[in-house]
Amino acid sequence: MLVMFVLPLAWVLFRSITSHDHGAAWYSNYLAFFRSSIYPQILLRTAGTALLVTAVCLIVGYPFAYLMSSSSGLVRGLLVAAVLLPMWSSVLVRTWGWTVLLQDTGVINRILITLGLIEKPLHLMRNTLGVGIGMTQVLFPFMVLPLFASMRRVDSDYVRAAAGLGASPWRAFMRVYLPLTRGGVLIGSLLVFVIGLGFFITPALLGSPANTMLSEQIVKLLGPARDPGLATAAAGILLGVTVLALVVGGRVVRLAESLGIHRT
Repeated sequence: MLVMFVLPLAWVLFRSITSHDHGAAWYSNYLAFFRSSIYPQILLRTAGTALLVTAVCLIVGYPFAYLMSSSSGLVRGLLVAAVLLPMWSSVLVRTWGWTVLLQDTGVINRILITLGLIEKPLHLMRNTLGVGIGMTQVLFPFMVLPLFASMRRVDSDYVRAAAGLGASPWRAFMRVYLPLTRGGVLIGSLLVFVIGLGFFITPALLGSPANTMLSEQIVKLLGPARDPGLATAAAGILLGVTVLALVVGGRVVRLAESLGIHRT
């Protein structure tokens, strides 16, 4: 961890305050980042996209995780396999597969045109929609698995007791079941949001220059733009946002307890 994680991050932060590409002050690169008319917008777009993907993963993942926890045998095994099997393939391969499906001449548009449902192709990629679809598919397991872990610890007698006391199914869910699974909701949302902040491959293939995320911009600054000072400052800011999200999330829920890991 020290060699492969801590030292590279320390080097990036050190380079961001010692590279004098935008002034002699140690904070000059960070000041140049926020004074720019482009980079703050990219940062906000990155956070907004991560939030959007988190919301979609939660909306889709909660009923999916509930179905996993309430089923058994072959059905549960198939649902678990549907979540885990895609994780064993490359993110690049999965994202490239989405380009085959979503492009103007892709499978989805060709089927819709053949069925007569549309006259011209829908723009399903090179926009926020395409980026959201690709990121949601990749990050979906990081939402479902914490939810599944928290739901498995909920005693079904609690919900039956609420129903026995006259609560409707919706009221029993909102007042009993949902609060008991709050830890899974929070930690799943935190994981998806934090990982989504640093996504590169999926936005690069499914997005466009108008949907550039901060990780893509950092690569451009390290490559054709040749501005390592600003690139490392952007990386430091992205790291700061990630740490802030983890700190705030850690104040709300404990990761180990939410995943069902009990310390001895």
